[in-house]
Amino acid sequence: MSSEIKSIAVFCGSNFGISDAYAEGARALGRTLAERKITLVYGGTHKGLMGVVADAVLAAGGTAHGIISQRLFDRGHLHASLTLHEITPDMKSRKARMAELADAFVALPGGLGTYEELFEVATLTQLGDHVKACGALNIRNFFEPMRAMLQNAVNEEFMKQEHCDSMIIEAEPDALIDKLTAWRMPTVEKWFAPRTPS
Repeated sequence: MSSEIKSIAVFCGSNFGISDAYAEGARALGRTLAERKITLVYGGTHKGLMGVVADAVLAAGGTAHGIISQRLFDRGHLHASLTLHEITPDMKSRKARMAELADAFVALPGGLGTYEELFEVATLTQLGDHVKACGALNIRNFFEPMRAMLQNAVNEEFMKQEHCDSMIIEAEPDALIDKLTAWRMPTVEKWFAPRTPS
């Protein structure tokens, strides 16, 4: 991928989580994006960590580009102060537009939607449908179980180590973005040699 990242799609929870550390981490990422002149691409709402990261980007003078589905827009969930926003027909087109706009992807802590979005773009990278780095901001070690799950897939020969290592997990925003910028697409073969059933 390019050595320059101009936009990052951030996936994160529409709740705040149990600890203030989650909002603090989201604010730190937002400030870092603004300082590094990286556009935030995200789901466009004011809810939970999604609103926190957008607020932090905007407060630091950065650019926040929201992509929201028609259903959520109709419910009044659009963040009122975004630099720009788009309304898509549904969640599928929302995700596709975010992926199109982003040079890389970052997950903050969240629930099913956050994991689904992160794994979808990581899978597309593995398959070569796009060549974009994926990572997670490891606030309160939130992503350690995910790291262990991915390593278990390697240990059980469902994933190559190089693909596991392509998921960048860092606790500090600057370190995470530096590694996303330095990331290169693995050239390893996806498949293992077939085993003869015993």
